[in-house]
Amino acid sequence: VRLVESGGGWAQTGGSLRLSCTASGIPFRLNAMGWYHQVPGKRRELVAGISMSGKTDYAASVKGRFTISRDNANNTAYLQMNGLKPDDTGIYYCNVPVYARDAYRQPGIYWGQGTQVTVSS
Repeated sequence: VRLVESGGGWAQTGGSLRLSCTASGIPFRLNAMGWYHQVPGKRRELVAGISMSGKTDYAASVKGRFTISRDNANNTAYLQMNGLKPDDTGIYYCNVPVYARDAYRQPGIYWGQGTQVTVSS
């Protein structure tokens, strides 16, 4: 299984970035996908998840600003990040999370290498 993230970078407060995660080695359309955020010294936290059926989950801190989506034809998940804030700075990781009955349960065992997002004030 391989997850490759792209699209990170630098943005000003209020700006936008779009992250992409292309997966291989898994039946993409049969798996949930998720994005996690990590800053030094803290654990990775779920930012957004999308189930196999397209049901989405968001952390309270990003609800209304970030949108997760998926393109099953291209085995790619996206995270559209709008209204960026300095607290959004960190490394964003793609993951194949565990979902049960269309509900998020926990992170899965497969992770991407991460992509850095830096938001300046």
